[in-house]
Amino acid sequence: MMNNFVKRTLSAIVYAGLVLTSILVQPQCFGGHPLLFGILFLILSTLAVREYHALVGSDIRLQSYAMIANSLLFTTLYFLFYGDGIWFALLVAYVAVMLLAMITQLFRENSHAIESWGNLCASQIMVALPFALMNGVLMHNRYLLLALFILLWVNDSGAYIVGSLTAKLPKGNHKMFPRVSPAKSWEGLIGGVVVSLLAGYVFYRIRWTAELGLANSLWFAAFGAVFGTLGDLMESLFKRTLGVKDSGKFMPGHGGVLDRFDSLMLATPVVYFLFVYLVNYVY
Repeated sequence: MMNNFVKRTLSAIVYAGLVLTSILVQPQCFGGHPLLFGILFLILSTLAVREYHALVGSDIRLQSYAMIANSLLFTTLYFLFYGDGIWFALLVAYVAVMLLAMITQLFRENSHAIESWGNLCASQIMVALPFALMNGVLMHNRYLLLALFILLWVNDSGAYIVGSLTAKLPKGNHKMFPRVSPAKSWEGLIGGVVVSLLAGYVFYRIRWTAELGLANSLWFAAFGAVFGTLGDLMESLFKRTLGVKDSGKFMPGHGGVLDRFDSLMLATPVVYFLFVYLVNYVY
């Protein structure tokens, strides 16, 4: 028990340190792009895609295509958001790899083409794209991305504490989706959102989200908390359907990359499109 606690603590410290450093400390290269963040999250996203395909039983060839496609999608948006013209060539390469991965199913005996195509596209939409969109949030405001990471941790902690306390009441609490995640409750969700709103106010006061205004800072917190929880539940459903406890063993005591970034799978696209794209480029 103690060894597992030590492993969890040390791996959590290393994980948090790497993420915070990659966001806040940005040595510049390639005309001003953040090198450390790009390298770290390119590696993490590729590992996450590999975990996805390993869990669904994809063969090594499809895994390879998916990992290459992820790398191309991540670098396409990386250079796109930082205004480098190379992004278009990378996009063409990404499309070519995706098409090649699909076409190769024609030459394989006993090919489960529809299943393979579905898993390939799902890994790009559910895993690769959210990681790639982090570039857009970081490019616009690195403190907004940092706030998102902290917000999801605060939401998870608040939901756990409130859920644990309400579970001790005479009538217990109300489970959200017991067949998917028996521990999550509606009371915990509400508690997580309330704590997240407080965090959103703090982010605004310390000017991390000042450009959004107070109202949008609170909406940012609310949407992040709700969609972070939904992302967590979706990954739980995915693992429960496959009959596994963890997505991998990348982080000792914590599981795989997908286990650590599940909350970001829905929260990142929502935050980018609502609070970066719409707020700054549409309205």
